[in-house]
Amino acid sequence: MTSSDWAVRVYYEDTDAGGVVYHANYLCYLERARTEWLRALGFSQYRMNEEDSLVFTVVSLQLDFLRPAKLDDQLIVRSRAQLSGGASVQFAQEIWREGETLLTGQVRVACLDAQSFRPKRLPASLRKVLQS
Repeated sequence: MTSSDWAVRVYYEDTDAGGVVYHANYLCYLERARTEWLRALGFSQYRMNEEDSLVFTVVSLQLDFLRPAKLDDQLIVRSRAQLSGGASVQFAQEIWREGETLLTGQVRVACLDAQSFRPKRLPASLRKVLQS
């Protein structure tokens, strides 16, 4: 599975004074969706850190804000992943509300050694999923 959808509700804490999602909170939605994508594949970021000494970090981000999300909206965050290199994954992510695209983005995530923070090759099991 290189693609997944994750549902999220917009809460008051996510919005500005006008009831519109504050731009930085979209990053939280995208991050959580990528984490849930990994979890659905059977990979725990906590376990990968503890057992394999690896962490993930965003190294490149490009977003287009098309329409605002608002208080109490039910959103779908779609994440499509593809292998980008030996130590990175490229995600195409979108946020939708009732069939309307609110945000599109490209996010490149690097795999790093948890101690040195130097690039570290993706685990073979994850690479296999991304290549299929």
